[in-house]
This record gives sequence, structure tokens and C-alpha cells, in this order.
Amino acid sequence: MEKKTKDKNDVSSLQERRDIRKDLDAKIAKFKHTRAEMSENMKQLLSGQIKEYEKREKRRSAEMLGVFAKHNFYANGLTPEELRSTLEDLGPTYVKIGQIMSSRVDLLPENYCKELEKLRQNVQELDPALARAVIEQETGKTIDEIYQEFRDKPLGSASIGQAHYGVLKDGTPVVTKVQRPLIADMMRKDFVLLKKLASVFNVVMEGADNADEQLDLLSVIEEFEQVTEEELDCRIEAENTKFFKENCIEDETVVSCPDVFDELTTERIFTMSFVDGYSISKKDRLIEDGYDVVEIGRRIVDNYLHQVLDVGVFHADPHQGNIMVMHGVPCWIDFGMIGRITDADVNIIQSLVLAVLEGDVETIANSIMSMGAATAETNRDRLIEDLDVFLDRYVSVTSLNDLDVSLLFEEICSLAEKHHVKMPGKFTMLIRSLATIEGVIEQLCPELNLFELLSNKLMDRAKKNFDLEQQLISTGKEVLEISKKAAKIPVLTSDLLKSAARGRMKMNLELTGYEELLSKGNDTVKNVVMALFACVLFIGSSLLCLADITPKAPGGIPILAAVGLVVSISLAIYTVKNISKKK
Repeated sequence: MEKKTKDKNDVSSLQERRDIRKDLDAKIAKFKHTRAEMSENMKQLLSGQIKEYEKREKRRSAEMLGVFAKHNFYANGLTPEELRSTLEDLGPTYVKIGQIMSSRVDLLPENYCKELEKLRQNVQELDPALARAVIEQETGKTIDEIYQEFRDKPLGSASIGQAHYGVLKDGTPVVTKVQRPLIADMMRKDFVLLKKLASVFNVVMEGADNADEQLDLLSVIEEFEQVTEEELDCRIEAENTKFFKENCIEDETVVSCPDVFDELTTERIFTMSFVDGYSISKKDRLIEDGYDVVEIGRRIVDNYLHQVLDVGVFHADPHQGNIMVMHGVPCWIDFGMIGRITDADVNIIQSLVLAVLEGDVETIANSIMSMGAATAETNRDRLIEDLDVFLDRYVSVTSLNDLDVSLLFEEICSLAEKHHVKMPGKFTMLIRSLATIEGVIEQLCPELNLFELLSNKLMDRAKKNFDLEQQLISTGKEVLEISKKAAKIPVLTSDLLKSAARGRMKMNLELTGYEELLSKGNDTVKNVVMALFACVLFIGSSLLCLADITPKAPGGIPILAAVGLVVSISLAIYTVKNISKKK
């Protein structure tokens, strides 16, 4: 294996970290989606699927409406179980979407992700002839011109594509990922319809008793659509892999990742060097082969912390299947999902952790507000009250080594959600990633303390970033400012008393304690408006049933009228149910 070493300070400067992240984003932004051309061979292989797809597209709106009506989502809310069963009923494309969503804890709550993991079973393999046809279509060469050996049996099969082992003409073993034909077009068109239905769902659920806890389905789908666009372009995973090779691997004899073959990588196929090893989940085999599992675990953690704290770009799905061991060297694979955080984000996290150890409620509140975006419903005083209770559980914790940082972050995110502070996906992605790597190390070498290594790394970073001269100047400025303000106190007090004596003082009072009454009044108004809207929509939709408008649902009813009737009835049922609850 070729040895590549780099000075750890190569990516240490703030400006350099910003530049390399911008460079990666700029490269990815240049990729434009192109419609896949089909050879005659592919058209023949896909003839049955294409006909079925064209039929399905014509009746898709009515089919989707029927599924959602069947599941009664407007009455019970879209629970995790309902979401999974709804996706199953919507068909193969949505099952595939659900499979990908199951690993997106940054987009969906954890209980939804766990339920959707059930959709990962029994992924059907792609026809080998189709896999070969895609490769030949994308490269313009025959399989025999590219490989001296190509195995039809895939190494693994997933929602969007599958991976095949091959040996190039020069003897280099590789893995080629092949995207399933038609899947990209199907998913993009289904997203258009799904967003329309999600908009209806959000309107129906607005004003519910537990509206704050309900999933904002439209926002989730829009964000997931953006993420899926990256999943549908193999060039993005290739760029991520090359980025990691260049910036996150300091010494390939310690930790490694695959090489990318650009000439065999396009929007729909991705070729990389074959990792001749096995997953770190096979602990017994590692020990039998004479490897030190603690040393392997330490290398993985050191590199992961380097990704997060030094580079600011990290593997967002570091489960056991994505970390191989090749000749005793841990090797990262599958860079389809990566996370990005800035140096300022790391500073906030560092400040938050230290504030928990010090019991500094104000700093914790400031950190939470800095991490997320406060809304009109955010009440800082109530947040601080809850933080006081939260800190009681950490009174006995005096060292970061004793702190479960992933659990801490999960609790912080729950508090932020409770107080309507919207956390960016990058933080929840980091928390999930950190929890995953913690589980990996717990299985591989439980004696290795992940958080002790994190503690040492954070302390080293704090020392490195500490500027005594700047700190003294900043402190001096604060003391001087306080002195100036203190000197003005007698004058301000005198002015205040004079204003009071002359009757020119004005006081603003905030009335509190009536929030519940105002909330009930607001709910009543919402219910009245929804009831009126449901009536108007029902009458209008009924009139539309008589019009000759296309497209039409089975039975000759215009699709637009059917949608209006379903929505109006849903709103009516929901409104009556909501009024009954409040009584």
C-alpha cells in the first residue's frame, strides 16, 4: 500500500478549512442532472418496466389519494407506523424512499427512523444484464473492453443501486456501483406529487392539540428531496471520497479509504478501488488474524475526531458496515452521506460542553440559541428554568471523561425542540454520527473511552486557540467599559428622579398568566375558519364533479374535484374531532 503522510497542521488554519470546504461545495454545485439516454439493448431489457411505469404515471395522483385516504392520516396523525405502512402501500419507489429516510435522523425524528428501518429487508437485486447495460451505456465501452473479470452477483444491493466486483484490464480490482434504471426519474416525479399531498397534510394538522409535536412533513420532504438529489448523482459520492482521501487521511498506513477511477465514474455509475478486507463487526476474525482491536479502534476514533474538529467534514454514517479492515488498516467506505460543520460550530459545541461541567446556565442557554434559530414562541426565561432542572443530573460530573457527550447533545436538542429553537440538520447529523461511532467502538473495544479521547482533543484545541494577549486586551476593555458605565450611575439616577417628580416617567407593563385563555380563543377562531373553509371547498368540489375536466379518476370524477372532496371531508372530520377534544 502506498504510504501518504501529512502534517497534522496541513488543515489547521481557519481560513484553510473554509477554503477546502468551499472547494468541495463548488465542485458539487457544478454537476447538472442529465436525462439518461437508453441504448436499444436497454430499451428492450426495460420494455415491460417502461410500459408499467407509463401506465402508473397516468393514474398516480388518484392512486396516492386513495392510499392516504385509506390510512386516515388526517384523523390519527402520521405516526411512525402509519408512515411505514403508507410507504409500503404506495409501492416500490416509496419503499425505496423510506429505506433511505430510515438513516436520515437529521431529517426525521429517531422513532420514525427506527420504524422505517423495517423497510430495509429484502431489497431485490437488479438483473445482471441491466447492470451490464448501464455500465456500457455510461462508458461507451463493452464490459469486456473495461474488465478482464466482472461478477454478476452483486456485493450488495440497496435502494438506488448495487455494487459489483470487477478486475480492470491492468489487473486492478475495483467495485462499480450501478444506479437502477428509471429510479431517478420515478423518484423526482413522485416527489412533485408527494409535496402536494404534504402541503395538504400540514394544513389539516395545523392547530391540533399536539401541533408542536407533529411532523412538518412538507419541510422534511423538501429537505429530503435535496439530499436525495445528491444520492442520485454518483459523481457527488466520488467527489466526497476524493475529498476524504486528500484531506482526512493523514497516513494511509494508519487509516485509509478507496481511490476513485474518474474515467469509470459518471452520474449513474461510480468506480473505486476494491477494499480487500472485512467489516470491523467481525471482531473474532480480527483477533484470530492477530490484530489489536483496541489499536484499530483508537485509529478509527482519532481519524473521526480529526474529521470533525480539524477538517469540519465528517462521515455521517459511520456504522460497522462502512468501516472495513484491510491488512490490519481501518478503511472508510461509502461517502454518500457526509456532514459539514464550521469552526464556529465547533466553538459553540466546546463552549456548551464546558458550560455543563461548570454549571453555567446562562452560557448553555446562549449556546443553544447560537446553535439554532429562535422563533417567536421561544421564551428564554423558561428555557433557563428547564436548564436548571437539566443541570441537576450533571452535578456530580466534574470531567468530560465521565460525560456521555452523545446523550448530552440529544438532551440539548430535545430541550431546544421543546422551546421552539430550530436546530440545523448539521447538528442532528453530527449527534447521530457520534452516537453511531460510539456504538461501533463499544462493540469493538469497550475498554476504549471515546469521550476521553474527545476530551483530550477538545482540550488541545482550546489550548491551541487560546490567545493570552488577546484575552487580556478583551478583559481590559470589559473592565474599562464597566468603569465608564459605573461612573454614569449617579447622573442617571438623578435624571430618573427628576423625570418622576415632573410626571414625565412612562412605564411599560407586560401582562402574563393569560396565555392559556388567549390560546383557547385562538384555537376557537381557527376551528371556525377551518369549518367554513371545509364547507366552501365541499360545495365547490361537488360542482366540479359535474364539469368535464381532465384528468379523471376511476369512475369519471375529475381528479381536481376528488382532491377537493377528500380534503374538505378530512378538514370537517378533523375540526369536529378537535372541537370535541377541547370540550
